[in-house]
Order: sequence, then structure tokens, then C-alpha cells
Amino acid sequence: MIWLGDREFGSLVPADEALVSVLDHGFTVADGVFETLKVAHGRPFALTRHLRRLARSSAALGLQAPDEGVIRDAVGEVIFANAPIIGSLGRLRITYTAGEAPLGSDRGSAVPTLVIAMAKSLAWPEATTCATVPWVRNERSPITGVKSTSYAENVMALRYAHGRGASEAVMANTRDELCEGTGTNVFVVMDGRVLTPPISSGCLAGITRELVIEWFGALEETLPYEALLAAEEVFLTSSTRDVHPVMRIDERTWGEPGPTASRLREEFIAKSAIDEDP
Repeated sequence: MIWLGDREFGSLVPADEALVSVLDHGFTVADGVFETLKVAHGRPFALTRHLRRLARSSAALGLQAPDEGVIRDAVGEVIFANAPIIGSLGRLRITYTAGEAPLGSDRGSAVPTLVIAMAKSLAWPEATTCATVPWVRNERSPITGVKSTSYAENVMALRYAHGRGASEAVMANTRDELCEGTGTNVFVVMDGRVLTPPISSGCLAGITRELVIEWFGALEETLPYEALLAAEEVFLTSSTRDVHPVMRIDERTWGEPGPTASRLREEFIAKSAIDEDP
């Protein structure tokens, strides 16, 4: 079941009956924002932080502010309705677009469209692999830091990584600094310090990234792209991966997951189990 409506009203409908206008600006020009949450044992993780970021992304695009109360109620309905088929681990997505508009970049005056969907999710393996890509993230883009539905760049980068046997692509920015993955933030361990690129690099302010900084004292630092090859350890973070150690980047391999990343992974899982909305 999917919750489908606008900023103010909506209802649960079967997935094959969920209809959005082909004139919706989210469809025609990817004019929208979204959030993806992990749902563990029927409970959404860090929902408040995700809703805050949704509001920030909406404001950055000039969209009418989403109604947090409407979304919270809808999230509860979707989780309850899908619980029998989702099991213990699910992925929930909140999509918020500009609504129906003319065919072009100009927006209309429609109320934004709101869709909340959920699917069964599988646990990630203990460690993962990455590939660097020949494209860069533009840290000066007007949508830098916005979790926009405009994901074509990420689709292409991820396809490139998959073609090289990796699960994620990692990008530099235009200054050849380490930036982010297609759906992840990147951390490196250097001289015993846990480091991640600052928001000024053009990376998304990831929720799991934010928690790793708060909970474990990781530091923001501008890093060259080559840090991936010099680091003692590398790991990714995302709302579905949590802390995910990297065992291969391009031709560089580690024999096993790094001790720091493995420890943080275990501690993150333990802390998130105690507090579902930190």
C-alpha cells in the first residue's frame, strides 16, 4: 500500500492504483525532493532528522513547506499497512514534488504532491566495494546539499561502478577533493583519526553521517580525492547501510574490514537500537 495525496490530504491506495499526473513537475523535470528511511521491526529510524532535512530541501527549491504532521501520520499508516509483507527490515521513501505544472521549467500554482511508499529491504553484507568515476560533483550547483529527485547523474555513476564490479561510486568535486558517493557519505581513517569531507565539498548532509560525527567524534576535513588510496580504512554511511566498511576501491584492496569501521558499525547498530529517533 502507498500513501498518495498532496501537501494536505491523501489516503492509502494499492500500488497498482497509485496514480500521479504525467504533468507533475516531479515527473517532467525532476522538480522535487525526497527522503529514504530505514524501518526496522516496524519502527522508522531518525524520522525527525529526516523530516527536518526534507523541510530544508523543500525550502532550498522554493517549494511550499511540507506539513510534518500530515507526513508523520501518513508514515504510520504506510508502515502499519505494509508490516505483514515487509518483515523486520524495510525501506521507506517520502517523495515531495512541486505538483502539476506547465511543460517546462516554470512551475504552476498546484499544491505539492506527496507520496510515501515502502518496500522490503535486505541487509547489506558486512563490507562493500567502491569505484572512482570520471565525473565530478559540482559543489557550486544551486541544488548542492538538496536531496533532490534529480538523480540522473547518480544513476550513471552507479551504473559505471556496477560495470566494474563495485556496489557504489565515489566522486570528487570540481576542486578534485573527496566528496561523496551516489547515495552515501564517505569516511576515511588516517593516522587514527576518522575524517569525512565537509558540507562545503558539495556532499549531502547525510543523517547517518551526522550521527557518526555526533556519536563518535568524527571530524570534517577537506581531503584530496587521492585520500581514498592513502587512507588506512575507508567506510560509507547511509540510512540503509548504517556504517559500511569498504574492502576494495578500484584496484586497492584490504584483506578484511578495518577495525575502526567494524567497531563503529557495531556501536552504531547498538545505539540505534536503543534510540529510534535520536
